[in-house]
Amino acid sequence: MPTYEYKNIETGEIYEIKQSMRDAPLTVHPDTGAAIKRVLSRPGIAFKGSGFYANDSRSKSGDKSGSGSSGE
Repeated sequence: MPTYEYKNIETGEIYEIKQSMRDAPLTVHPDTGAAIKRVLSRPGIAFKGSGFYANDSRSKSGDKSGSGSSGE
């Protein structure tokens, strides 16, 4: 189950609440009843290094794009 961040509208306190992706965003804190809203945060994954892009996996030799000399 994913974890979402919610912010208390009055105090600015941040909460992490686990809920299903199918559930509607909460408007009140389940324990305290305080007014909250969902905030966006960075994803927990970052792609670093080589091998993540199409041009990283292509070999430099044997390029068959036709941009070199054609031997005509």
